[in-house]
Amino acid sequence: MERGCQGIPDLGLMLELAHRSPAETLHLIDLPYRLNAWALRRPENTNLWFDEAGILRAWAILNFPSRTFDYVCDPVTSSSLHGQILDWALGRARSILDHQEYADTPSDRRTTWYVNTIQAQKDRTADLLARGFADQMSVPADPWSKVFMVRPADAPLRERLIPPGYRVRRLSGKTDVAACVRLHRAVFHSLAMIEERRWAMMLESNYRPELDLVIEAPDSSLAGFCVGWFDPVGYSGRPGGQIEPMGVSEQHRRLGLSKILMNECFRWMAALGAEQIYLETDSYRPEAIALYESVGFRVLHQVHVFRKDF
Repeated sequence: MERGCQGIPDLGLMLELAHRSPAETLHLIDLPYRLNAWALRRPENTNLWFDEAGILRAWAILNFPSRTFDYVCDPVTSSSLHGQILDWALGRARSILDHQEYADTPSDRRTTWYVNTIQAQKDRTADLLARGFADQMSVPADPWSKVFMVRPADAPLRERLIPPGYRVRRLSGKTDVAACVRLHRAVFHSLAMIEERRWAMMLESNYRPELDLVIEAPDSSLAGFCVGWFDPVGYSGRPGGQIEPMGVSEQHRRLGLSKILMNECFRWMAALGAEQIYLETDSYRPEAIALYESVGFRVLHQVHVFRKDF
C-alpha cells in the first residue's frame, strides 16, 4: 500500500524509519528541520510505502523550495523499492511543472531537481543514472558535491573572545524570528526560509530552544545565527547533535563569530549528552571546510549530488 503523508502520526513513522536505517540515511538528526518544509502541507507532494503488515518501508518528499527529492528506504526492501521511489518522484515533478504556486519568483519553474547520495550507495547511483540523473561531481562547469563531517562532542574548545558590543543569546520572540528570516535569506541568497516555516520549526518535538542561537551586533541587529539539533540515539545508537543551518551576515564576517556560535552550540549539545556532532557543507566552499576543520570536524562521507532537468 502507498499513500501521502497524513499528518503528525505519519511524521513520527517517517522519523522512526530513518532511525531503523541510519547508515542509509544522510539526514537523520536534522530531519525534523527538513520535515517542516511547506511541501508537506499537500499530501500529494509525499508518498509512503507500507508492506502487507502495515509497516512503513519507505517514504519520499518533493522538498520545496530546495528542489530536492528527500527519501528514506528500509535497506531490507531497498532493492525492490528504490526504483519505485524515484519513478514516483519523477512523475510528481513532471505534474507540477506549470504550478506557479511552487515558484519562488514569477519566472521560476521547477524544472531542475536534485538527489543527494552517500558515495558508498552504488545501487542507488545506478538507479539514478538509469533515470537520467547526472552526477554533478564530474560535470565540466561548476562541479558540485558535498561533504558530511563529524567531530567528537568532547573535543577541546578553544575559547573565543567575543568582539566588544556583540553578545550570543537564544532566539526570542516575534521580532527575532522576522529578523532571523531576513538574515537567513541574505546569507544564503535564497527565499527558501519564510516566517511561517521558522515558527513551524520551533514547534517541532525535537526542537530545543537552547540550541537556537543568535549573535547580536552592537546596534542590536542580528549578525549571525546557528541552529543545533539533538537526537538521543543519533547515527550510531548513541546521542548526537547536528548544526543546520548556520550563517553570519556578510558585514560581520572575519570577526570569529561563526566559531563563537559553534562553541556555544557545542557546549549545549555536550550538556544534553551528545557524543558526536555532525554537519554538511559544499565541497566547493574551501573556506567553510577549513573553518569546520579548525574546530575539530573531519570528513566522514563524500556526498554526491545528482541533477535531473525536465
